[in-house]
Amino acid sequence: MTEAEFRALCLALPGVEEGFNLGSAVFKANGKVLARLVGEAEAQLTGVGPDEIDHLVEAEPQAFHATRHLRDARYVAVRLAHARPDTVRSLLERRFREIAPRAVVNAWNAARTA
Repeated sequence: MTEAEFRALCLALPGVEEGFNLGSAVFKANGKVLARLVGEAEAQLTGVGPDEIDHLVEAEPQAFHATRHLRDARYVAVRLAHARPDTVRSLLERRFREIAPRAVVNAWNAARTA
């Protein structure tokens, strides 16, 4: 996966905006962080629980990793070159459903099933 592909996955979600914070591109929905691009080769996904982080790191160690600080903050780091787009999309979509306004999520779900 490339940086451009990651950016496209984030921005394909309704209402997601790209900004800049702490030296990196940040993607937000409803004012809450969905993900960050950290350099050209890595991203950080928010809202991933410690058990799931452990599972991702164990299952795909080339793609996922987390320091204690990231893990405690419910972030998982993704090496984009080794990440499977379907896995990243699934994590982004789940977090989007958690943080986006309910009406936006309902409209998005309805459009996807129509």
